Amino acid sequence: MADWLLADVGASHTRLARATRQGICPGTAQRFANAEFSGLVPLMAAYLDGATVDAVCAGVAGPVRHGTARLTNLDWVIDPAELARATGATAVHLLNDLQAQAQALDDLPPASLLPLVPGVPDPNGPRMVMGLGTGSNIAVAHRVNGKVYVPPAEAGQSGLPHMGTAENGLIAALGREMAHKPCEAFLSGPGLARLHRLRTGQEQAPDRIIAGFKASLPNACETLETFGNILGAVMGNLALTHMSTGGVYLSGGLARAIAPHFTALGCHRHFCTKGPYKQILCNTPISLVTDDHAALLGCLHHLRHILQ
Repeated sequence: MADWLLADVGASHTRLARATRQGICPGTAQRFANAEFSGLVPLMAAYLDGATVDAVCAGVAGPVRHGTARLTNLDWVIDPAELARATGATAVHLLNDLQAQAQALDDLPPASLLPLVPGVPDPNGPRMVMGLGTGSNIAVAHRVNGKVYVPPAEAGQSGLPHMGTAENGLIAALGREMAHKPCEAFLSGPGLARLHRLRTGQEQAPDRIIAGFKASLPNACETLETFGNILGAVMGNLALTHMSTGGVYLSGGLARAIAPHFTALGCHRHFCTKGPYKQILCNTPISLVTDDHAALLGCLHHLRHILQ
């Protein structure tokens, strides 16, 4: 029976699990702090502890080009040949981590999806996953000839949109620090802290901003409401770009933290404010992915279809 190693490599943490074609092996999933390792090879070596596997699939938080991955928010370069030597694998596949998340959509149990906004999904329409964590990105799952096809994307590095006066002022201030004004500079955990600093001049951790919103503290409320406005606008732009009428799915630690306040923050109002396309977006359901192993399931889905 084939023995596979699955990896979800984020900027802060990496999750690993062993699997067979039948599924993830119970009790094998582990989470590691990336700061304790110099790269993915020693991390995998520590996990395997001398064991070998037949194949590796890793979803990584960064672009994969010419078979090699470079993390966006961590100084790691992942070479498939090095992974093969370290694990004994004869096949190594690297995906963007959001690609892996989108690959998992058909395999997630219903309990792993929390509806945030009801809608009327197009069963044949593309589905978009947007990750909000240490960074931000999207991936879009298309149905092609009975299979799921997920092209790579790096939308987190695309530019923030033109918005209202307050938001535009903050985006202009961001431009003095990051000339290309990327979406993830605001739409991520560090981005929420940056947004608060640019708006108030004060340093504050993302969890404290969210706690302040719950406590109705004015500064925290205004920061998180501004975040919600920007998130809704960016999500709506991306959903229209890809006509993601099958649904939009949020994932990641920050997404979970703000999910209870999604409507209160005005996210959906800004998501739908797209002129003649308002109804298309209002019909699009929005859900939260709550399964920590979603990217691992996506890697498993990928191997099942690649290693026929």
